[in-house]
Amino acid sequence: MKTSWRKRLAVCSWSLQHANPQQLIGDIKTLEIPRVQIALDPIRTQPTVWGTFPELCAQHGIEMVSGMFGTVGEDYSTMESIRRTGGLVPDSTWEENWRNMPVLAELAERLKLRLVTFHAGFLPHDEHDPAFAKLLRRIRLVADVFAAKAIELGFETGQESAATLLSFLEKLDRPNVGVNFDPANMILYDKGDPIEALQILAPHLKQCHLKDASRTRQPGAWGEEVPVGTGQVNWPAFFQTLENVDFSGVLAIEREAGDQRRRDIQAARQFVESLQGAG
Repeated sequence: MKTSWRKRLAVCSWSLQHANPQQLIGDIKTLEIPRVQIALDPIRTQPTVWGTFPELCAQHGIEMVSGMFGTVGEDYSTMESIRRTGGLVPDSTWEENWRNMPVLAELAERLKLRLVTFHAGFLPHDEHDPAFAKLLRRIRLVADVFAAKAIELGFETGQESAATLLSFLEKLDRPNVGVNFDPANMILYDKGDPIEALQILAPHLKQCHLKDASRTRQPGAWGEEVPVGTGQVNWPAFFQTLENVDFSGVLAIEREAGDQRRRDIQAARQFVESLQGAG
């Protein structure tokens, strides 16, 4: 491989599930990955606890490479519940989500972030569906709030096929909006082959998450998230595709399941290094 992937690895802060920034900084240093994608919501909602995180990063030589925010009312207990409640789709939470956007954009600007990612919600497949125009309008509003701060947005992948997402991005017509590509989500949501999806969405890549999964055998249910290198993502093909499309962005390791997350993130880093060495 031509590129040093090791120098572009980051860790997703929420994967480590810490209640305070000091513990998070300690784990990041232990992992020897001095870059982090930071969850913005704790800083927004608990400034007395998390407000010192940027200063601690500077003190310990940790770079904040991007941010992430969640949306109000998200319920991941089942596939159906997240379809109803996820992202900017529900009318019942739109007003509160919309009020949060300027605050999040200002926070990202203050942290000197150039990219923020989020789950937009399940995108309608049919552009004639009234929900399609509504979501398009809402995401344009959000995109413009962040564009005014010179901040890019990355949609998390997986809740729709790559073709549906590509079509939506083209109709959205907002150059600051692209894709935070997560190969495991394509498997978890059973929305197609991750490598084919990556090739389709390559022109819009802003960042990638490194996560792995095994596909479900029960239609309508999630697959299983597993440690990187132990699931069904074809990692050699994944990295080769990134080389082929000259992707030069961040690769953020994400772990959202299991009770040994620090160990799994460290194993993911070592797995990526082993692939690089084999190349």
